Amino acid sequence: MEHLNLNLLRALAVLLQQRHVTRSADQLCLTQSAMSRQLAALRRHFADPLLVRDGADYLLTARAQQLRPQVEDILARIDQLQQVVQFDPQACQRRFCFACTDYVAQFILPELLVRLQQQAPKVDLEYRMWQPEWLHQLGSLPVDLASTMGAVLPDGLHWASLGEDQPVCLMAAGHPLAASVRPTLQAMLEYPFAQISSGGDKDSFVDRELRAQGLSRRVLLSVPFFSAGFSALTGSEMLLVVPAHIAHHAARLYPLTARPLPLPLPLHQYRLLWHGVHHHDPAHKWLRGLFADVLRTSIYSPESMI
Repeated sequence: MEHLNLNLLRALAVLLQQRHVTRSADQLCLTQSAMSRQLAALRRHFADPLLVRDGADYLLTARAQQLRPQVEDILARIDQLQQVVQFDPQACQRRFCFACTDYVAQFILPELLVRLQQQAPKVDLEYRMWQPEWLHQLGSLPVDLASTMGAVLPDGLHWASLGEDQPVCLMAAGHPLAASVRPTLQAMLEYPFAQISSGGDKDSFVDRELRAQGLSRRVLLSVPFFSAGFSALTGSEMLLVVPAHIAHHAARLYPLTARPLPLPLPLHQYRLLWHGVHHHDPAHKWLRGLFADVLRTSIYSPESMI
């Protein structure tokens, strides 16, 4: 039996409509001999002549008459698959999952929700604390979008840039080091550090550089939440290495201040990430456009410091 592919199906539909080999060939931009070969293949597949000559024209066999509406319906369904879906955010009823740090959740997520409720009132949003190991698992996780930092991304991920900055040293406004515009490394190492354990890699460069110099620091406190780290600094002499934009806004909300780090500094690049499995989804495309816009323009983003 001949293999019935899409080209043969379209040829069959035209033959049953035109009931003439030459006219069918003209409609499909084929030679008459090519059209005749396709008709022969269709006859073998269905074990039926399909078209029976009647003078200068052809008549449809009983089998051909039965096939015609079925073939037209199949091709119509196939054509529907190729149509571009028009996305209407007002009518969308879906639940999306967004993974980010608690900093983004606390200071930027509320603005995201306001915009989302205004433009897509039936869309629901789930928040998850971003885990760095998810970077290589994003395609298999129930996470639609993730906001994180990092320069090197695995294959299969797409991203939108959200800005960049460098790390600084955050401390209480009344900290002994706050009196100095540029504290030395030796002076900083006299005090313990706090560390934010969640999200992207914020301060491992510090330990690498210290090891290279035969030095080390004490990490007195490790917490997963920025807000807990900020609160802990206000009543202690601990130091905290954080991105400059986070330190800038923490100092607006807490009695904190930032000073430069006397070390070679990495460039932090912030990105909105999604896996390729979502890339062509119209609803996802609209959502990530909204998120990228809010994340870039929020007063708590790196771009707000420019």
